Amino acid sequence: MKVFWIFCFSYISTLTCAALDREAFTFTKYDLEVRVEPEQQRLAVRGKITLRNDSEFSQKNVSLQISSTLDWRSIQLAGQPVQFVSQPFTSDIDHTGALSEAIVTLPKEAAHGQSVELEIGYEGTIPLDFTRLTRIGVPEETAKHSDWDHIGKSSTAVRGIGNVAWYPVAIEAANLSDGNKAFDIIARWKQREQPADFRVNLCTVGNRPNLSKPFMNDDFSLEGVRPGSGGAVGGGPYIACTGFVFHPLGFTVPTFTLGDYEVLNRSALNTSYLPGHKPAAENYALAAEVAAPLVNEWFGSAKGTAQTVDIEDPQASPFESGGTLFTPLATTNSMLYELTAVHQLTHAAYPSTRPWIYEGLAHFAQALDREAKDGRKAALDFMGSHRATLAETEKAITSEHAPTAASNQALINTGDEELYRSKAMYVWWMLRDMLGDENLKKALAAYRPEQDTAPAYMQHLIEAQSKRDLEWFFDDWVYRDRGLPDFRIASAYVRRLVGNGSIITVTVENIGDSGAEVPVTLHLEGGDITKRLEVRAKSKASIRIDAQSEAPEIVVNDGSVPESDVSNNVYKMQASLQ
Repeated sequence: MKVFWIFCFSYISTLTCAALDREAFTFTKYDLEVRVEPEQQRLAVRGKITLRNDSEFSQKNVSLQISSTLDWRSIQLAGQPVQFVSQPFTSDIDHTGALSEAIVTLPKEAAHGQSVELEIGYEGTIPLDFTRLTRIGVPEETAKHSDWDHIGKSSTAVRGIGNVAWYPVAIEAANLSDGNKAFDIIARWKQREQPADFRVNLCTVGNRPNLSKPFMNDDFSLEGVRPGSGGAVGGGPYIACTGFVFHPLGFTVPTFTLGDYEVLNRSALNTSYLPGHKPAAENYALAAEVAAPLVNEWFGSAKGTAQTVDIEDPQASPFESGGTLFTPLATTNSMLYELTAVHQLTHAAYPSTRPWIYEGLAHFAQALDREAKDGRKAALDFMGSHRATLAETEKAITSEHAPTAASNQALINTGDEELYRSKAMYVWWMLRDMLGDENLKKALAAYRPEQDTAPAYMQHLIEAQSKRDLEWFFDDWVYRDRGLPDFRIASAYVRRLVGNGSIITVTVENIGDSGAEVPVTLHLEGGDITKRLEVRAKSKASIRIDAQSEAPEIVVNDGSVPESDVSNNVYKMQASLQ
């Protein structure tokens, strides 16, 4: 009989877990005290979290997930312990490739819209771990510079959601080998958690008084810092604490670092650097000062303080969250520094909760910087370095043949970084070419993030300045994902003029599913002539161009419009001369 009941209990538990809706609850508030012990690589967290049932049904169970190297110690409701079962949960939202999941059974069901406040405690270590990358075939040397999160004796750097689950989350399983699904799941979490209130008292614990001061990425939405205090506690270890508040959390990924940092304060941004990296920090600060005038001209003055934080691993992949960039300061590449600084300063000057605006404009600003330094071709080459990956991303979306793909991966909704960064960059460049610098600058200046509550808000600002109907453009590029255009010159007819010169009629066909205004260039013996032509999806359009000399070839698109195929952009004229 005992065997029967054990079997029944296991069977019922399995059914409960299988039926668990891990995304039923939205985390609306975090109030945590985080103690870091660098000497032991340990992390201990105590605090409260508030969750709201946003599902359609009443919920009896709650999922709470932390990194697999951390262990749940206590979970309470109204000061009383609640029943929970801790289990491993495979997911690539954590660098270890797994989570420690607590399935909490509430004393009574939480109705739709009802909030629950839980008191939690967990602790463990955060070592360097890149299991999730090596198991999908990433070389170990590459993986360790990508997943560089760890608590260490000399320095500490730990990123949040999507890297290390050092604060509780609740997300469906994500697998990096499953296309873009993992990124979509993480993006969905960030979207839901945008309004959350995130408060953390970050403390360093050790046996020496000169402890590293905790640092946490601050965003333009940072309310303030509560000063901490340091000193021996009851004759035990020393502790230094600093309080941080993010309200709302927005798209910021809470990230903290510890180290023997020195700070270089400049008007454009603040740079925290590790010992021996002061020259690199000064070079980066100088690059930011050089970049600031262009950013101010296009996007206005900074709304918050841009921060750069040095990472110990000289080959670590940079990571950006909110107004803070975590990157190794170990290079002498001044161009790289300037492009990076432009990106950072644009974020500080132009906050938005919409990734296609926030990230897209930062990448667009980098292209503007390249143009200002070395001309339009340099800017187009910079954007062109993103085209092949973008084309592959669009091809993968098209191959899904899902009815909702065009909507889910639209710039206005997508969580795919390749889209809201690279594709959005192209969108802003195309708008600039279509409307001119001044019209676009005025539209950008009129933007108010707090008023951006409707998808067409930015479209209407731009239309008001340009006096153009851009519904077709935004429909193809922002509100839906129709893929990329594919231009080719269908025909070119030359009519000789009496005396000298000719009129060349060029017909351009777009066999892609997105329309665009594209440049058409005659390469003449005496110099090039470029005109712009609007060609909608699956259609043709013609333009007449006066030419005073022979035109050996015609080229559609100079690289300013991303295409699925650029091999058919050149048209040889010899056979068409009349």
